[in-house]
Amino acid sequence: MEFGYFTLSDNRYPDNPRTAEQFLLEIRGQALYAEQLGMHSVWIGEHHFNRRGCVPVPGLTLANIAASTSRIRLGPAVVVLNIHHPIQVAEEWGALDQLSGGRVDFACGRGYDAHEFAPFGVDFQASAEQFTEAVELLCKCWTETEPFTYQGEFYQVPEPIIVDPKPLQKPFRPYMGSFSSFSMEIAADLDWNLLQAPFAATMVFGGLEQAVQAYRDICEKKEKKARKVKCSYFIHIGESDADKDYALDRLIDYFTLSGLRKITSQGGAGPLPPTMQYYREIGKVLAEPTKDKFDHNSILLGGPQEIIEQLKRVEGYGIDEVILYFNLGAKPDAMVRDQMQRFMEEVAPAFDGAHRTLNAAQ
Repeated sequence: MEFGYFTLSDNRYPDNPRTAEQFLLEIRGQALYAEQLGMHSVWIGEHHFNRRGCVPVPGLTLANIAASTSRIRLGPAVVVLNIHHPIQVAEEWGALDQLSGGRVDFACGRGYDAHEFAPFGVDFQASAEQFTEAVELLCKCWTETEPFTYQGEFYQVPEPIIVDPKPLQKPFRPYMGSFSSFSMEIAADLDWNLLQAPFAATMVFGGLEQAVQAYRDICEKKEKKARKVKCSYFIHIGESDADKDYALDRLIDYFTLSGLRKITSQGGAGPLPPTMQYYREIGKVLAEPTKDKFDHNSILLGGPQEIIEQLKRVEGYGIDEVILYFNLGAKPDAMVRDQMQRFMEEVAPAFDGAHRTLNAAQ
């Protein structure tokens, strides 16, 4: 199992002295450090208007990281496809795959925050229908070698075009960011990999294991091959009760102060589209979050051995990589880097992966 660095760049906290601009540079530095430590990948989320994160352009950020690294894989977690034109997305990420030497793990999703849709003039209520069309056009851009046209409800290409550059990787198999069966169905149809969030998987499917099985059942029903499944995890390494209390306080701050509770509440973002009603269940859990609501389904927490045991269970579900959210809740940069180092020195060696090869070569 591989391990990667992951951030959604949450920075919207009362009295937080760290600016969004400062955090962007911290994230770049942590990503470069991830390669030095032997991590397999770096994943940076997309959020706008500093609602739940302060990196609106993960592609540009990852391009900067690519220029200063040679090995680590580069993933957006995720591109909110509906608020971009799929042709431009295809051009941008095809170029980055070429420029990085084939290191892109592209991932997209349809988003869940109406306030991030409205300024771009995008209809949140039609997010599912638009997303389905967008990924179809995106795939044509990357695979068609002859001029093509496209006629849809949301996107039209009336004159024949060819989109270049194409991705370097052959095949180029993206990841579908998934909270629901709806996105699993699309991933199976497109022959894409899957990216899961254990906290959401527990709310919707009953657990990460059940979510992975739901995806495999969908693939079997469609007579499609089940592809790779990655998942993200909040993490904090610390043996003492004080360490655990600190980590859970940061996690509660993340859910209550960074904006997610408001987004999932009835009045925070207005009515949800029919295909996103499951998000109300997540909102109910977040209405009054307490430490007892966050367990191994949400966070890797404890000493190295405890975290190894948790990850062995995750590995048993068939997860091929875990991307780790170290820097949530306004943790200072020095602490984040120390946590990253501890993980790679005290936890990662218990698992087979690229980090073993790299360590053996040093």
